[in-house]
Amino acid sequence: MSAGGHTGAGGRKGARSRKGASGRKRTGARKGAAGPAVPERIYITGFMGSGKSTVGPLLARGLGYQFIDLDAVIEEKEGRSIPELFDARGESEFRAIEQRELALLEVRERIVVATGGGALTNPSTLDVVRRSGTLLYLNVDQETLFKRLRGVRGRPMISDASGRPLSDDALRERIKSLFAEREPLYKSADIVVDGTSLTPEATVTSILTSLRA
Repeated sequence: MSAGGHTGAGGRKGARSRKGASGRKRTGARKGAAGPAVPERIYITGFMGSGKSTVGPLLARGLGYQFIDLDAVIEEKEGRSIPELFDARGESEFRAIEQRELALLEVRERIVVATGGGALTNPSTLDVVRRSGTLLYLNVDQETLFKRLRGVRGRPMISDASGRPLSDDALRERIKSLFAEREPLYKSADIVVDGTSLTPEATVTSILTSLRA
């Protein structure tokens, strides 16, 4: 699939469900107001700047679910910002915290969870997502990500050793490197949706159609 999104048989860009191809059935799906067999737990993945915190609340509202931002949960429980946690504990320990907090959500129902952009690089975190819900990938091309992330502060993975935003060239290289590592994990999602050309509202409409199919 191209970075701009998947184009279906009718020529319309939008969400693509991988359920049929993978053979995995939805975990914890329920029938009701949200629609037939909509999963109880929906996890949103994607690169930083892909729009998880924008699309997530809209999707949750459309389903009548609760939206949970995993980074916000971690910051509240740990009493530190994400950059502070990276500085104090390093990436590997931060990924372990992500996995722990995500595992605690397995017992929750009717939730949409925005995960960190690198959360799936921890195999234990990916296992939690796979066994307990449906994984949704917001696919945004690298040039759009660069434009959205240029000059952004408070993102450890795209900051220099002093915590300052990377230069343009360094940012492009960092995005390229991280994307190469993470894209195979992202594209293994149950649903892949275009996050580049669609508005957040149109993105949610596409997701809802795929979830209820």
